[in-house]
Amino acid sequence: MTDPAAVPLASAAVPLAPAASAAPREAVGPLIRGLSVLRALAGAGGRLSVGDLVRATALARSTVDRTLSTLERLGHVRLEGKAAVLAPRSAELGNAYLSACRLPDLCGPAADRLADELDESVSLAVPDRDGIRFVHQSTRRRTMSLAFRIGDRLPAECGAVGALLAVDWTEAEWDAWEARRRRDPLYDGFPAVPAEAARAGESFRQRVDAARQLGWAEDDQLIEPGLVALAMPVRDRAGRPVGVVSVVSHTSRRALASMREALLPRLRETVAEMEAEMGTEMEAEVEAEMGTERAPVARPLPPASAAPADSERARESKREMGPGFVESLARGLAVLASFGPALGEALGGDRTTGVPLSALAQATGLARATVRRALITLEHLGYVTSDDGLFRPLPRVLDLGFAPLSGLTLPLLAQPHLVTLVKRVQESASMSVLAGDDIQYVARVATERIMSVDITVGTRFPAYATSMGRVLLADLLAGLPPDERDERLRAPAPAALTPYTVTSVQRLSALLDQAGRDGYALVEGELEEGLRSLAVPVRDRDGRVVAAVNVSMPVGRRTAEESLADLLPPLRETAAGIEGDLWVAGRHTHIRTV
Repeated sequence: MTDPAAVPLASAAVPLAPAASAAPREAVGPLIRGLSVLRALAGAGGRLSVGDLVRATALARSTVDRTLSTLERLGHVRLEGKAAVLAPRSAELGNAYLSACRLPDLCGPAADRLADELDESVSLAVPDRDGIRFVHQSTRRRTMSLAFRIGDRLPAECGAVGALLAVDWTEAEWDAWEARRRRDPLYDGFPAVPAEAARAGESFRQRVDAARQLGWAEDDQLIEPGLVALAMPVRDRAGRPVGVVSVVSHTSRRALASMREALLPRLRETVAEMEAEMGTEMEAEVEAEMGTERAPVARPLPPASAAPADSERARESKREMGPGFVESLARGLAVLASFGPALGEALGGDRTTGVPLSALAQATGLARATVRRALITLEHLGYVTSDDGLFRPLPRVLDLGFAPLSGLTLPLLAQPHLVTLVKRVQESASMSVLAGDDIQYVARVATERIMSVDITVGTRFPAYATSMGRVLLADLLAGLPPDERDERLRAPAPAALTPYTVTSVQRLSALLDQAGRDGYALVEGELEEGLRSLAVPVRDRDGRVVAAVNVSMPVGRRTAEESLADLLPPLRETAAGIEGDLWVAGRHTHIRTV
């Protein structure tokens, strides 16, 4: 039997960064080099020229080229001319850590509710060596708002969060903190923090002492003038701090004194909710291990990640690409990405301390010896830790590109897929979302032809007369009673834009039903005479239609039947590609649609 009070959620005792020492004899060199390329890309904001990558990593050009070709094949990187760009698939590495940490899944909903109630930004952070790492953000979109991203690492001294997490530091951890301050006095190693914030270190020990006495901490413009915050630790049932929740505001909205008076009680209530949620899941896991009947704890789906089929795909890539594909790098990344589903499916209920090598081998379909060498490498680099044969990822995994990818929007996710589609079908392609009674174009790639459809991002058209609008309306109105559907379609009344525009509410309703059944909409001449458009939906992880993509063309190029035969399959493949990226990149972040 496992005592739930003894099960840590995300241990605050995070190992210090590994010393610059020789790699273990069994370490996988290509994996070390591949991770250095991902870190360099992430540190540059997600985009670097190949030449700059060579300089940043100190690797040979041929090594960087082979690494990038492998990462491109795996979907972690896109090559755009002479530049390498982080691709959404790389987010699955960070997802593996965030799923294992569990703080975002268990405490994120309460943080979101608090942010909505207070109309202020709320963050969750965990310890990461001599710093802190954000793992959840509920931000307010204002002119002056929180700019830190999920995955960003801050020095512990810069803010209220670090003062709380340093309360239990050992002397070795304090020594490492002092050494880092001497080595990097202007925060060159923390790109998210301005150099002037270094003054925060002067009062850090005093603020840690105050946090120890009060049980909470405050940030009075330590990072940036005007930025103020209150923070409290979130503890497991053994009383260990596993993370910190903070409320962030601006002096133009609230003075720090008024924040203490008005917000501290509500912050305490939210922390109690979070700790109760963690305790409930731990008890459920222990009872599951004991075979006790209990309603299952609802958990989000694991991120798309490694699977046994991935090992076969890696072998196929090696056969196709030969020396251009580094199979050992692909295997190492598969091991790292597999932590999310492996932890979710760990036997015995106690999946919080880590998983055995055998579970990772099963999740990846790789040989145990291969997984073992990858784990030795990852542990040497500080991405993984182990205890009694159980392995778990560390916050350092978020250095592999999660922060820049967490700022992606749906149009940015879609754009590369639309480019590929246009090259394939030689017709213009777009993405739109509903904006009231209209569709609004949020992404667009035009074909280079003498006769093309001239529409720009931001353009709005009545939804009822467009293929994308009908796909979006079909989902929006699907569950409504007939009377409510008709009322929604009558407000405002459909107007004839061309002689072919359908304006009958009954006919429109029937066309929406057909679009819902078929999974596509074809509209010809209703928005503009001579223009045909074919659209399909884009769905989020929960199956909701969040956007539509289309191909548009003059009617003279193909018949309607030829358009369906030639364009619908690649259009659906494009939507599926966008959805795959959306599901991975949006696992622990909110992907804005505009």
